[in-house]
Amino acid sequence: MSEKPFAEVAMEMSGKSHEESQSIGKIDTADDEVELLFQNKHKTKNSPAYKAVWDRKFPTAEFFDNFSNDSAHRCTLLNCLDTVKHHRDHGTLYENGKLSEALLSELAQCGYFGLLVPLPDKPAITFSEFAPFIAEMAFLEPSVAGLASVHGCIGSVDPVKTFGSQEQKDKWLPMLASGERLSAFALTEPGAGSDMTALKSRAYLYGEDYILSGTKLFITNATYGRLVSVVCLVDDTPQILLVDLPSSDTDTFKIETYGLHALKKLHNNALVFRDHRVPKENLIRLDKGNGLTVAYNGLNLGRVSLCANASGCMKKMLASMLPWGSYRTTYGQEIRNRELVQSRIGTLAAHILSCDALVSWCSTLIDEGYRGELECIVAKNFGSECQKEAAIDLCMKTHGGRSFLSGHLIGDNIHEFLAPLIYEGEGDMLNMAFFKSLVKDHGTQYFEPVGKAMAKLGKKRMSPLDMARNYKCFVPYSKWLLAETCCPRDRDRVSFDITNRVLGKSLESHADFAMRNLQRCSSEISSIMRKYQLKLADRQCTISMLSKKIQNLITMLATIGYAYNNLHNATTLETADVSCELLRNRITGRHPTDVQIKKISSVGKKISLGAADDLDTSSIMMRY
Repeated sequence: MSEKPFAEVAMEMSGKSHEESQSIGKIDTADDEVELLFQNKHKTKNSPAYKAVWDRKFPTAEFFDNFSNDSAHRCTLLNCLDTVKHHRDHGTLYENGKLSEALLSELAQCGYFGLLVPLPDKPAITFSEFAPFIAEMAFLEPSVAGLASVHGCIGSVDPVKTFGSQEQKDKWLPMLASGERLSAFALTEPGAGSDMTALKSRAYLYGEDYILSGTKLFITNATYGRLVSVVCLVDDTPQILLVDLPSSDTDTFKIETYGLHALKKLHNNALVFRDHRVPKENLIRLDKGNGLTVAYNGLNLGRVSLCANASGCMKKMLASMLPWGSYRTTYGQEIRNRELVQSRIGTLAAHILSCDALVSWCSTLIDEGYRGELECIVAKNFGSECQKEAAIDLCMKTHGGRSFLSGHLIGDNIHEFLAPLIYEGEGDMLNMAFFKSLVKDHGTQYFEPVGKAMAKLGKKRMSPLDMARNYKCFVPYSKWLLAETCCPRDRDRVSFDITNRVLGKSLESHADFAMRNLQRCSSEISSIMRKYQLKLADRQCTISMLSKKIQNLITMLATIGYAYNNLHNATTLETADVSCELLRNRITGRHPTDVQIKKISSVGKKISLGAADDLDTSSIMMRY
């Protein structure tokens, strides 16, 4: 019998139930199996975000060099954008409240559904080209962008191309690329969401078929005639079955609908299987890992796409605020001249820039072969939180009462703008997952030997005598702690060691702040690990707050790196400075200073005045 993962042992020692401890052990094992898919240099412990916290020398270049401007397939992408523009202008985007079949058919002809599908005669486009394109598409129609993300990142495309057999690739990839089969990923169940170990759906082999039973809930892009990657228990192990959904309800399968405020223009349904037959060759067999391994891998791509979609949606909000700011007057003045509105526009522009920076950075890392677990969580959390703030605090408040009119961008889509807080993992849950991935190697290397010694003693705490007898297990950590305390870490000066070009004193100061504080986080993390020991898992709020701090520091550096790669654009540099000021205030808990408010308002004013000649106020509702 294989040895239990230490995470499971630690949970048991902390007093958790067998069921909870075992579930955590399964998640930990699945995470380890995903790591095995990547070369050592691309694993989480060698990623830029991880090294920024733990390495003795700060990986400065990895935050400044990983920004791609790939445009090899730009013609194909423009055709897809033009197709959506055409249907939008002719009022044919939707049919019965969903994306129209005519639109989907034309997008298929443009190659939209095959962008991430590798075929013998057509390679897939790079993810660093796909992800920014999603932001462009989201500006036109977020549902179309979301469809591509679900299909290509977390649907059946990634499971088949990454984990499928050659026979499965030969059969399914051409259909997925052509749009003959659009796809979805079915993991969530009525009682299983963030806890992926609580699955109830099961399949057993009977002759040449698997017999599948269970209910899947909140499955985006799931409707008749589509290919769904269903996570179910096979011999008590989570596995992936490729289920080609029938064209209508049958005796063994049916679709259940429900009222859902978000995702109105896409199909989001429950899938109910009752002894449904699936050919045995549709099981995705892994040499190592299981269905949770597949889920973990695809979710990272979806998290970056979510950030890209948020960027496009926020640009749409900004585009609605500018003409309204010009049209709406109070006390004889256009509101675009008011500091409050200018600061909202400047803040929104800063959020958009940082989202674009994270999308570019993360997608380039993925193309280079990195797993991207930490970086993609940062992108997802930042993008979803910014979109929420943009919708409620910036756009809605600027538009005022008109925001609640039917037909208004905010009134019609507020749930769409809030739903990403839950998609691809709820934010605070991901904060804890981020922390767990960040501390896992440190804990294994330095704390696990102590924990194992405690387990042998059958104690939750060691007495001084026990510590003396087991002193060897404390030696590695003592050496690490001594080095952290006595030996200052090394980091580059951005403007001198990385580039001959100058970012400017303000951005250099932000970079130094972010690097210095990221390096300090290792001691802060280790301190709370010492303090709470086996009870650390119960300190969810503490973990989440520290995780947010680290993620904001990483976002600062990604933003500065993006600005460094766009030094020719003065507005980008100013907006990056504003974003860093906002992030710095979040980290330190300070209110904006007068100087910071002036910077934010200045950016907002420039954007308003720069767009003044091109503003179209025809879409303003309830004109006066």
